[in-house]
Amino acid sequence: MKTESSDLDMDIEAEVHPEVYADRKTGIFRFIFFSLLGLFIMFVDVKIGDTSTIIIQHIINLIKATFGPVIPYYALVMVLMGGIIPLVTGVWKKSKFDFGFTVIKVIGGVIGIMAVFEVGPAVLLDPNMIPFLYNLIVIPIALMIPVTLISLVLILNYGVLEFLSIFLQPVMRKIWKTPGESALDAMISFTGGYAIAVLVTNNLYKKGVYTAKESVIIATGFSTVSVTFLVVIANTLNLMEYWTAYFFSCFAITFLVTAITARIYPISKVPNDYYENKHVEHIDFSGNIFTRAFNAGVEAARKSKSLGKNIIDYYKGDAIKMSAAVTASILTIGLAGLLLSEYTPIFDMVAYIFYPFTYLLKMPEPMLAAKAAGVEIAEMFIPALLVVKSDIITKFVTGVVSVSAILFFSASIPCLLSTDIPVKLKDIIIIWIERTILSLVFAVIVANILF
Repeated sequence: MKTESSDLDMDIEAEVHPEVYADRKTGIFRFIFFSLLGLFIMFVDVKIGDTSTIIIQHIINLIKATFGPVIPYYALVMVLMGGIIPLVTGVWKKSKFDFGFTVIKVIGGVIGIMAVFEVGPAVLLDPNMIPFLYNLIVIPIALMIPVTLISLVLILNYGVLEFLSIFLQPVMRKIWKTPGESALDAMISFTGGYAIAVLVTNNLYKKGVYTAKESVIIATGFSTVSVTFLVVIANTLNLMEYWTAYFFSCFAITFLVTAITARIYPISKVPNDYYENKHVEHIDFSGNIFTRAFNAGVEAARKSKSLGKNIIDYYKGDAIKMSAAVTASILTIGLAGLLLSEYTPIFDMVAYIFYPFTYLLKMPEPMLAAKAAGVEIAEMFIPALLVVKSDIITKFVTGVVSVSAILFFSASIPCLLSTDIPVKLKDIIIIWIERTILSLVFAVIVANILF
């Protein structure tokens, strides 16, 4: 909180060094304008012509209308780059995990060629297999990630995360049993995705900011897919007209479920030990919380690069690499999941874990909803593909649960297991089952209220 003395010091400094005052005014402008602009682009519906949707979707619609015939080939370039980049950079040599995912991405490149040029076995070129996966998932992601990163640049770099991380400090410990810094992890996940969030969590665990238990709560409870993927799911399930309700349902249910799983087995049994006995004292949270949060946001915005520089950096670094890596791996693992779902009883067997709950919750298609819940552990997009022709309640519930469950083998589980966070695969499976059941309950309640 500012004192009279600090105000006087600031006035004197502004007179002696006017550029300091100008920097702060610039920081305030950047923080307020860029943050609000980023949130507006990401979350507010705007009507253009006969279509009412978020700005990001309008941009994508314009790209489709302008470059329609070229888009499948653009997506194929992204997929092929996903397999080529690890080979060229040598990433595949780092670990068995990296080698395995490089193989998956290379196979994804082959599948992409099959999709675009329509060559390969008839069983794979069935409209419900490779073409369905490529047209409905891969192409939208290849378009969505670069476009969405425009708003992510505004949200991540100009103070909104710093503001929220301080402003939400008091509630984090009480509700989620995690320190205030974890609010930043939660926001990073919804803006940047699980991979970034898990890496941040692992880094803070190794530095002694989080204990083992806190890091497990955060990694399994906050690190879900980004808004980019939520938009893809909403598009797949024709939920964009309910986008605001869908997004906030995913957000609220994800963290509500985490508040419960943080208090039950197996997370409750994880020791509250620090990595190698390191322990960093947390920030002093005394004083006016809004003032501190506002000043933190302004300072982050003031220190940030120009908007143009940040956008260039993101497109050179994150946009292309993320699009390439995600599309390549999803093609392989998504196809494997579709084949297993179509030609084996494995997910029908897993579905019986959830069928009693979907039945008791009186879902319109309880067995289909249960199977969608069961298949999500393979890849979080597959449930949407299974219920795309179903009723609105089943689609909405499936769309929420696939996000709130968080853990899936195509990306988040391998990413988590590759860190120093002390969690076993057995415990991850148990946490996934708990999260899925709890998410079903809350999502059905919300769906029945909305529809």
